[in-house]
Amino acid sequence: MHLFGEHFIFFGAALVVVSILAGMLSNRIGAPLLLVFLGLGMLAGEDGPGGVHFDDFAAAYLLGSVALAVILFDGGLRTPVRTFRLALWPATSLATFGVVLTAIITGAVAALLFDFGWIGGLLVGATVASTDAAAVFLLLHAKGVRIEERVSATLEVESGINDPMAVFLTVMFAELARAGGTAPGLEIAVNFVFQMAGGAAIGIVGGYALAWLVNRVEIATGLYPILVVAAAVTIFGGTHLSGASGFLAVYVAGFVFGNRRHRAARAINRFHDGLAWMCQIGLFLMLGMLVTPHEMALELGQGVVIAAVLILVARPLAVWIGLLPFRFAWREVAFISWVGLRGAVPIFLATVPVLAGVPGGTTYFSVAFVVVLTSLVLQGWSINFAARLLRLVLPPVPEEANRFDLDLPTGTDREIAGYRLAPDSRALTYPYHAIPLPRRTRILTVIREGTVMDRGKLPSLRIGDYVLALGPPEQLHALDGLFASHRHDEEEDELRGREFGDFMLGADAPAGMVADLYGVPVDPDERNLPLGAFLKRRLPPRPVVGDWVKVGEVELVVTELIDDAIAKIGVALEPETRKLTIARARQRMREEIARAWRRLQRLGRRRRT
Repeated sequence: MHLFGEHFIFFGAALVVVSILAGMLSNRIGAPLLLVFLGLGMLAGEDGPGGVHFDDFAAAYLLGSVALAVILFDGGLRTPVRTFRLALWPATSLATFGVVLTAIITGAVAALLFDFGWIGGLLVGATVASTDAAAVFLLLHAKGVRIEERVSATLEVESGINDPMAVFLTVMFAELARAGGTAPGLEIAVNFVFQMAGGAAIGIVGGYALAWLVNRVEIATGLYPILVVAAAVTIFGGTHLSGASGFLAVYVAGFVFGNRRHRAARAINRFHDGLAWMCQIGLFLMLGMLVTPHEMALELGQGVVIAAVLILVARPLAVWIGLLPFRFAWREVAFISWVGLRGAVPIFLATVPVLAGVPGGTTYFSVAFVVVLTSLVLQGWSINFAARLLRLVLPPVPEEANRFDLDLPTGTDREIAGYRLAPDSRALTYPYHAIPLPRRTRILTVIREGTVMDRGKLPSLRIGDYVLALGPPEQLHALDGLFASHRHDEEEDELRGREFGDFMLGADAPAGMVADLYGVPVDPDERNLPLGAFLKRRLPPRPVVGDWVKVGEVELVVTELIDDAIAKIGVALEPETRKLTIARARQRMREEIARAWRRLQRLGRRRRT
């Protein structure tokens, strides 16, 4: 059927409602949420019960471009400076060299095994070479699993900045396939440098200009989020008009703006969170309706083979070579290789051959769709299992939802955070004047039963007290650790013990003392070193929580950082029981199945009550 007027409004809104409700169920059973959106789009399409006929590739490209721009801006907005610094160079390596190598390997196999030809094969490789920002941002965080920061940061930054390379390669090979010729190498190189450098430069200038504008104009609070999203799309469109990469520009602009102090920060972040979700849902529903399953079935065999090559050969090889200079552990490389999630971007890029008039353009679209489905089913569904198997899962931190923030005038470098103390808040265990506040932070006021307390006479805090604290933005997580709730279940206690060892030591403990007590082999010139300095010598330049090394018969694990310095270290006395073996892999698989079953049981109990 064709949709017009009221039918379009009703059907489109109802489809979004159904998608959100279906997403609630999928998250409880661990299914990849984006796969649900794609599936619902296919059901709504012309081969499904919905019967909607949608084949406008030009409209899909236009709407997809805007949706991806919003998603990338939101990704940049939520990327803190620490994450960017931690992952910039490895992510850049994967976003440039890694994308090219992935495209070449995948394209070569497509050309050799199927009837694409060399240019056509490379076009296939280019469309599926980049990871998808929406898939990575969503699936890394939607499962309720906290991944080691170095790994999650690399995956997120890579997915945010690798689209320009994939777009460049796809457009170049599509033009070559349509013309049936070749382009001068110098022209390609100059065009690439201009797109990347121009996109980055416009993004930086645009981000600073947007922060300046938001801090200078006096408008209603509800208009600031609309102003920001309109400016972000303007940066994206204007950069494209200049010939540079709009996708890179909008991500960089979001990063620069998000890390500058600006008005209505809370309102802007919440608005963009919802808007990014809306764009993800709409984008995947639209792309699901665009595909015709009975036509896609003809390319199913090709798509599955290409997906297997991409997932099992091209991506792992590109990641391994791309990360060689950066001292990543093998288990980190393995996880980054496996979580090279494909989502809307490959399907979106596969509309380019159709729009460019490449012969057999719909074949590229069908193959890309099969690759994305395969990636979401295999990789998206197994993120939890892979992270636990490779020991990259960390115990959860206090939820930011336990904190409410208050905006301060621009120009200050502090924020006010408020908390209502739960029974398990750490601050309750200290006398009031002995609460170990992070540096540059202080408590402004304590409100108890509606009364502002005299802090000079307050012996201790109580459950239910409201605490307002002032501190720099980078210390808010430390304040969360003191004042927010720390509720966790038996599974989290088991995870904490398994990943952080049998007990913890302060980083200032002498390495020689630890050597004498636990048989840790320490060189004579290292005996007087603090244990933190001893461990740091054996770790990458920027250690993160969860880093560990085996020293003699024990494992030393970084369990807490303060201002990027190691503060606490876990000690595992029986590291052999933590090694990866086939038997342990089977055990982890059984644990994941048991967790999924418990989620289903809890869902059933809630429905009955």
